[in-house]
Amino acid sequence: MIASSSSDCLREWAVKIARSDRSHSLQFTQDETLLGLTARTPQPIAAYVVRRSAIHGRGAFAARAIGKGARIVEYRGARSTSGIACKRPPSDPANPYHTFMFELSDGTVIDGSVRGNAARWINHGCDPNCEAIEYGGGRVFIHARRTIHAGEELLYDYRLALDGGASQRARMALACRCGARRCRGTMLWEGRSREK
Repeated sequence: MIASSSSDCLREWAVKIARSDRSHSLQFTQDETLLGLTARTPQPIAAYVVRRSAIHGRGAFAARAIGKGARIVEYRGARSTSGIACKRPPSDPANPYHTFMFELSDGTVIDGSVRGNAARWINHGCDPNCEAIEYGGGRVFIHARRTIHAGEELLYDYRLALDGGASQRARMALACRCGARRCRGTMLWEGRSREK
């Protein structure tokens, strides 16, 4: 039964705690749980939230300050060869160049559109505040390159490469919209070695 007022309920709860023989093991009634009077461990504030981006579609934004070097999120999704990944239907049929595929150094592809997580919403930027780091076992984590302030969009350089060069249509589809002062105008990583 729920107490007639919240102060009565709190008083009753305090009395139950005082009478407990084991102070480290509190038990709560269903009514106390419904009122939120349970011994909860404070949950950490998530590092990022996903919302609409001015750069492209959805984006991930810092929900709180994130320190330089912090591991923010793992890039997750179905793993396969690039051949199998490329046979999957595009994540956006209207724009076949828009994918959530992340290629690892051994050629394996992580497809964020299949069993992926929110890391797939991190957009490209030519002056990024994040970087993708590949670890042993083919795991990829997004880390902060510098301190990121609450509200900033999380960005990393995609360094896209196309086999056999890019058509004019592909170049237009892969144009960069990051707005950085030194934006190179494309998400492609042309004329440079793909550093890992």
